[in-house]
Amino acid sequence: MKPATAAKKLGVYLEATPTEFQEGVVTRDEFNALQADPPEWLRELRQNGPHPRPVVAAKLGVSISGLARGGITEALTTEQIEALKDESPEWLQKERATQAEVRKETVRIKEKNKQKQEQKGR
Repeated sequence: MKPATAAKKLGVYLEATPTEFQEGVVTRDEFNALQADPPEWLRELRQNGPHPRPVVAAKLGVSISGLARGGITEALTTEQIEALKDESPEWLQKERATQAEVRKETVRIKEKNKQKQEQKGR
């Protein structure tokens, strides 16, 4: 697979990976080996970053769109993410609230659909 695909599946920022990783091709066996026994560089990236935007969004409890609305367009390190959490700017509070509402609505719709399926089965 392409390095970008492998980096995405591994949850790391491609530009922060070693040059050999970025320029090579990752076989399925190599990918499985990276997951089963991550090398030091992969453990370091997962722990300290920089993290890709989907990981940053998850760590902050917001959507990727919410990050963009908050002006975050680049990869962030764990330290930067923690600083943002501590700072808790207004945009972050608003986006977290929005994300919480989206999750509640998703659960509500899932329950509603489940009840409809149960009624159909009767």
